Amino acid sequence: MNNRPLRLYVDAQFTSPYAMSVFVALREKNLEFEVLTLDLEACEHNAEGFAHLSLTQRVPTLVDGDFALSESSAISEYLEELYPQAPVYPTDPRQRARARQVQAWLRSDLLAIRQERSTLVVFYGVKSAPLSDEAQAAARKLIGVAQALLADNREHLFDQWSIVDVDLALMLNRLILNGDSVPAALVIYAQRQWQRPSVQEWVNRQRPAQ
Repeated sequence: MNNRPLRLYVDAQFTSPYAMSVFVALREKNLEFEVLTLDLEACEHNAEGFAHLSLTQRVPTLVDGDFALSESSAISEYLEELYPQAPVYPTDPRQRARARQVQAWLRSDLLAIRQERSTLVVFYGVKSAPLSDEAQAAARKLIGVAQALLADNREHLFDQWSIVDVDLALMLNRLILNGDSVPAALVIYAQRQWQRPSVQEWVNRQRPAQ
């Protein structure tokens, strides 16, 4: 295995929820890595050098020696296979499958929430207008799924903390930190995930002014 430190390319504003997810996974696994930033607004991810490196020209991209991988869930699963000593996914096959299901759902659904509650709400404190009818429906769906998964007021989605807890907390915080109505139990859950040291390290990154 390559002995050089891993390199993680993220957005220069540190607002990508997917870059955050991989950053937290790396920290939880106690891996040495270098953070490199790209200004997405300046289209640095489309520059020739990065385009040659990253197949999909997106952040996050992880570079491990001569191997580069983008798409956050693919990166986390790659790290899980290489460094299983500190797991970020459940070890039980059914729980692991459920974790992957929830992670894929958070990345592919709830578009109206992602559009109307960008992560500027979470990381810059930018407040947005009231949710549209479509976004309200998406919020009800998000809350319903979260309540079903956390029906017994458990601290984590599964038997132990997993990276999916961070992904779900981030989605909930799009609403919570904007002041939208979210059940108290889910607010407590999201706050608990947010206090994790690996998460706080990302939250407290130095960001350029908006």
